[in-house]
Amino acid sequence: MTATDTRPARPRAAGGPPRPAAGGTSVLRDLAMGMRFALTGGRESWVRTVLTAVGVGLGVSLLLLASSVPDAMAKRDARSTARSDFATSDETRPQDNTLLLAMANTDFREGDVRGRLLQPEGPNAPLPPGLSAFPAPGEMAVSPALRELLESPEGKLLRERIPYEITATVDRSGLIGPHELAYYAGSKDLDEAEASHLVVRLDSFGTPPTPEPLDPVLMLLVLIILVVLLMPVAVFVAAAVRFGGERRDRRLAALRLVGADSRMIRRIAAGEAVAGALLGLVVGAGLFLAGRQLAARMSVQDMSVFPEDLTPTPLLAALVVIAVPLAAIGVTLLALRGVVIEPLGVMRAALPRPRRLLWRLLLPLVGLLILVPQIWTGSGDYFNTYMVVFGTVLLLFGVTALLPWVVEAVVARIARGPVAWQLATRRLQLSSGTAARMVNGIAVAVAGAIALQMLFAGVDEDYAQDSGHNLQRAQMELTFPSTVSFDRAQQAVDSTTGVRSTVGISTAWASHRPIDPNDSLMEVAVGDCAALREVAKLPSCRDGDVFRVHSDTDQGKETLARAKPGATIFVDPPSAEVKAADAKWRLPEELKKAEPALDPLGYERDGILATPGAFPESLRPVLHSRMFVQIDKGTPDAMEHVRTTAAKLSPFAGAMTYYLLKESNQFASIRTGLFVGATCVLLLIGASLLVSQIEQLRERKKLLAVLVAFGTRRRTLAWSVLWQTAVPVALGLVLAVFFGLVLGMVLLLMVQQPLSIAWSSIGAMTGVSAGVVLLVTALSMPALIKLMRPEGLRTE
Repeated sequence: MTATDTRPARPRAAGGPPRPAAGGTSVLRDLAMGMRFALTGGRESWVRTVLTAVGVGLGVSLLLLASSVPDAMAKRDARSTARSDFATSDETRPQDNTLLLAMANTDFREGDVRGRLLQPEGPNAPLPPGLSAFPAPGEMAVSPALRELLESPEGKLLRERIPYEITATVDRSGLIGPHELAYYAGSKDLDEAEASHLVVRLDSFGTPPTPEPLDPVLMLLVLIILVVLLMPVAVFVAAAVRFGGERRDRRLAALRLVGADSRMIRRIAAGEAVAGALLGLVVGAGLFLAGRQLAARMSVQDMSVFPEDLTPTPLLAALVVIAVPLAAIGVTLLALRGVVIEPLGVMRAALPRPRRLLWRLLLPLVGLLILVPQIWTGSGDYFNTYMVVFGTVLLLFGVTALLPWVVEAVVARIARGPVAWQLATRRLQLSSGTAARMVNGIAVAVAGAIALQMLFAGVDEDYAQDSGHNLQRAQMELTFPSTVSFDRAQQAVDSTTGVRSTVGISTAWASHRPIDPNDSLMEVAVGDCAALREVAKLPSCRDGDVFRVHSDTDQGKETLARAKPGATIFVDPPSAEVKAADAKWRLPEELKKAEPALDPLGYERDGILATPGAFPESLRPVLHSRMFVQIDKGTPDAMEHVRTTAAKLSPFAGAMTYYLLKESNQFASIRTGLFVGATCVLLLIGASLLVSQIEQLRERKKLLAVLVAFGTRRRTLAWSVLWQTAVPVALGLVLAVFFGLVLGMVLLLMVQQPLSIAWSSIGAMTGVSAGVVLLVTALSMPALIKLMRPEGLRTE
C-alpha cells in the first residue's frame, strides 16, 4: 500500500504572480489571454488589431485567389471541352442524330467573336452546350456580352456582319467566360456548302483536339512566375503581423509588472498576433468573396471568369488557413528575441548591436548553389522542379534578409542635411528594420520581375517568330468560297470604306489524275498579270499566258515532273456544279517559266499560274477567291468595314489580319497569366504599403504632435515622411536590380540562351515601383495632417 500525503499545500505568497499551469494548458491560456487583449484592450489595441487584420487580409485574399486558379482553369477547360466541335462523324450520309456545323468566327476590334452556323439533320441531332433548342434559320442565340455589344452604338458595324435575329441567350455552360463574344445561328443552306469542306457533320460535341504538353522551358516559366508572384504576398503577410510592435511592447511591460514571466509575455504577444491573423483570415475571405463577385465585370486581355469558377482548392485553402496563424506566431517570437521586456519598461540599447551579415549572405548563396547545377543537368530539356523552386525562393529571400542590413549600414553614415532630411535619417537610424520591412515586398517583386523579363526576352525568339507577312504590301487577306464571284467580290471590297487597293487571285488544287486523298497536289492560281506578279516573278505577261513555277523543294520537283506542257490535270471540285470526271484541264503546249516569289503572306508557291483568258470557263466554279487588301490607316475602323463587307458576301468568307510576329499559343497564355497575376500583386503592393504607412504614422502620433507643438513646420514633417520612405525604397531597388540580374542570368543559362540585359525594361520596372511608393506617400498625407493636431498629445 502507498501512504497518502495529508500535508497541507504550501500557501502562495501574497501579491505574488499567478502560478502558471503545467504543459500545453499554460500555452493555450496565454495565447487566449493575448487574443483577449488584442480585442478588448482599449482603443490602441483594437486599432492595431484592425490594421494587422487589413494587412493580413489583403495578402490572404490574393492567396485565396491564387488557390482558386487551378479550379477556375479546370472549369474553363471542361466547358471548352464540352462544346468542342473538332471531331466529325464517320458517317457520310445524314442521320437522325447528325448535325451540320460551319464555323463563322470573326474579329471585332481587339476581341474575337466565336460564331457557329447550325443545321440539324434529324430530331436527335446533338445540341451544343448552353442552348435549350436549335435556333431557327435566320435566328441566333448569343452570349450576354455579345448581346450587350450588339445593342450598343459601338456594335453597329458588328451588327451588320451578324444580321440574324436574337431569340435566345447562350447559357454559361456553353461559354468559357462571362465576357466571351459568341453566337449560334440557324441555317438551312449548309448542305449545299458541304462539298467545299466548309461544313462538318457531327454526331456529338465534346471531343477536343489532343492537348499539347508544355515543354521544359515553358514549365520553367510557369514555376518562376508562381514563385515571383507569391513571394511578395508572403512577405507582406509576415510584415503585417508586426504592426504596432513598439506600443505592444509597452503593454507587455505592464504585464511583467503584475507578475508575468518572459515566456508568458512571449506567448501573450503571440496570442495578440494570432488574433490579428485570424481576423485577417476573415477579412481576406470577405475581400476574396467581394472580389469574386466583381470577376464577372472584369476582363484582362480577353480573359474573364465566372464568379462560381473562383473556388479555392480545399487543400490549398486549408494550407493558407493553417499557415497564416502559424506564421504570425513564428514572426512574433522571432521579433521578440532581441527585445528585453522588464517590469519597468522595454529595454533596448541606445546603440543596438549591428546586424549579422554572414547568415544573410548564406541564404542567397545556398539558393545560387542549388540553381547553378541545373545549368548542366537540365541542358534545356529537363529541370528538377523542386530544386528550381527552392533555389529561387532562397535567392529572392536573400533580398529580404540583406535589405535591413543595407539600410542600417547606409543610414548610420548619413549625417548632415536639411531639417526634414535629419528627421528622416534619425528615424531610420532608430528603426531601420521597420523601414526595411515596408520595402521588402517591393524589392522581392522587382527582383523577380527583372529575372522574368530577362527569361521572357531570352526565349521570346523561340516562341514569337517573324510571321513573314509583308505589311507594306497588304494588311489583310480575304478568302471567299467558290460560290462567290471573283469580280463581284473585288468590286465590293474595292468600294469599301478604308480600302486603298486590292490585289486578287483565284486558287484551286490539282493533280495528274482525278483527286485522290493520297495524291500529291499542286496549286493552280488564276489572276491578271498584276495579280500574278504579286505571287511570282514573271518574265513577261499578257492575257492567255500560262506559267509553271517551281522551287527546289520536293514539292517543286513534283510539280516540274507532273505539270508538263500538254498534260491533263484534274482540279479538286469544291462545288456540286462541277463533277470530278469533268474537272480536268489540258495544259497548253507552251508553259512559260516563272521564278518563285513570296506573296504578302510570306508564302512561296509551286504550281501553275494562269491568266483569265487561258483558264477554262467551265472550271471557274471550282476556284476560291483570295484578295490582298491595303488599308488606309487614317480611316477609323477600316478593318471592321472590310470584315463586314466580306461577311455580307458570304458567311463562309475568311478575313485574316496580317501581323509581324507569330506567337505560340501556350507562350501567349503564359504571358497573359503573368500580366493578370502581376496586376493583382501590384494592387496588393500599393494597398499594403498604404496600410503600413498609416500604421507607422499612428505609432508616431505623439511624437509628431510634440514636434508641431514646438514649432516644426508641417511641410517639414511631410518631407521627412517622404524621405523616410524614399531612402529604403531606393536601397531596396538597387538590391533588387542586383539579385534580379543574377537570377535572370542563371535562368538564361539554364535554357541555353545568350546573356542579355534590357536596361530600358529594368528602368521601367523600377520607375513603376518608385511611382507606387510616391503615390502611397501622397495618399498618406491626409492621415499625417490629422495626426499632427494637438489632440495627439493626449495620453492614457
